[in-house]
Amino acid sequence: MGKSKEVIQKTEKYGAHNYKPKEVVFDAAANVNVTNPEGEKFYDMLSAYSALNFGHNHPELIQAAKDQLDKLTLSSRAFYNSVLGDWMEKLCELTGKEMVLPMNTGAEAVETALKTARKWGNFVKGVEDGKQEIIVCSENFHGRTITIVSMSTDEEARKGYGPFTPGFKVIEYGNVEQLKEAINENTVAFIAEPIQGEAGVIIPPAGFFKKAYEVCKENNVLFIADEVQTGFARTGNMFACEYEGVVPDIYVLGKALGGGIIAVSAIAANEDILGVFKPGTHGSTFGGNPLGAAVSIKAMEILVRDNYPKMAKDKGDYFMSKIREIKNDDIVDIRGRGLLVGVEFKMDAAPYVKKLMANGVLAKETHERTIRFAPPITIAYEEMDDAIERIKKALTK
Repeated sequence: MGKSKEVIQKTEKYGAHNYKPKEVVFDAAANVNVTNPEGEKFYDMLSAYSALNFGHNHPELIQAAKDQLDKLTLSSRAFYNSVLGDWMEKLCELTGKEMVLPMNTGAEAVETALKTARKWGNFVKGVEDGKQEIIVCSENFHGRTITIVSMSTDEEARKGYGPFTPGFKVIEYGNVEQLKEAINENTVAFIAEPIQGEAGVIIPPAGFFKKAYEVCKENNVLFIADEVQTGFARTGNMFACEYEGVVPDIYVLGKALGGGIIAVSAIAANEDILGVFKPGTHGSTFGGNPLGAAVSIKAMEILVRDNYPKMAKDKGDYFMSKIREIKNDDIVDIRGRGLLVGVEFKMDAAPYVKKLMANGVLAKETHERTIRFAPPITIAYEEMDDAIERIKKALTK
């Protein structure tokens, strides 16, 4: 039995079966290349759902982690640490916001945004506590907590987890009229993804985010953008909201913020919103830890210095143009922005994912019929050309 088979068997034996991974074992990686225990190489075209915008093991990020590991890894928020203030300042500069609140995972950041909106709704807007309402979109994916699956329309994500958290209204993604109708005196926020990644790389109708933002402003409702997957250059802008010139009231951030090395997430907003928090009202032992902060500072520095948004846009345009050359009448749509690309099929896409793996390309289907391609932004054009040839071979009928 090969080492990969042993790893898979042991993982399946001792782990709860809440995932069904593709049968490839990651043993080592550098940039866009992944090696399994047998030494076979693959192109990683998923990037851990955009956490690996910088590729695997970016040398400067690894060095930042090593330097901080030797010095200090955890203080908790019971004390100050010497890195957190610098990290907060850098993230405020990048988002144009006055304050940030650090957490660890994307789901924690979403939870923090929901808590912020409810608290702001009660303390600032004057909505009676317990009556605050938040509007969400159909087919959303914001995470896996009980409250977040309460907002979901995916029955698989909800089955067996009731009773659900009340206070959410669902509108059709991209439908401004429904947003207007859903707002009442208890509405405190509207939360949406600029592109719905898990739903199959769904891009809303042009102008939706801009109109939705205006509707929120007219009604004194917070506009929350979940940029966990789309943020930090993935779509060809630093934040996907920029496509419509929108600056949300609250950014929800994660994944690439930790450089693909450590879980770092946050929300960013102005003081008139984040000022609702007082000591003891919210927190996280590991949120804002010096190790994560040090890596994240370096990640933000690299994003700006090397102009990752332009890299993602140029490479994304190139990648899409080549993928569109594929001749296969099973393909019904190819869509995306930057290096977040979805190829939708008439039927279940899993057999095509298997063919991609056989050709050394790792991607994954989402919502059964769409294959999402999101390689590291650091992918070289020569690597992209080689990967595209393999993709064409796998996807051509």
